[in-house]
Amino acid sequence: MNMQEAAEQADRMLDGTLDAVRPPVRWTHRPTTTGTCDVWRRRAVMTEISPQRRGAFLGVVERYWRGAGYEISSVRNSREFPAVYARSPDGFGISLTVGGRGQVFLEAATPCVRHSGVPRPRTPANGPDYQGGPVPWPNVRDDFWSSSGAAV
Repeated sequence: MNMQEAAEQADRMLDGTLDAVRPPVRWTHRPTTTGTCDVWRRRAVMTEISPQRRGAFLGVVERYWRGAGYEISSVRNSREFPAVYARSPDGFGISLTVGGRGQVFLEAATPCVRHSGVPRPRTPANGPDYQGGPVPWPNVRDDFWSSSGAAV
């Protein structure tokens, strides 16, 4: 596998994760970074996830990852900045972290593979595309995910 193929696999992992979230959230790409033999793909969720819904959001993602055969390697049980880290059977790392203002970030990291060029992600963002510029704080309201009501 080369870096392009690994980046495409990382994109499929991120696509699957975001596709598992219902109701769907809006997201944008964050910068891709490359090392000498690895690639990091990143996405930021632009939908506001209220503090009352963060646990439900993380639960949806963790259940999807387990169902996809990923091994949960670590969980950060922080009220303000929770996170879940996992590894796929083929050695890719994937994480979900909650940052400032509750913004959710997803990252997929490839194992070391053969060096090659790495194109931009093929999957278009389903919100504004901020590639090449700073990503703002979450700015999309959702009746469910942004609600301050108790999750059911």
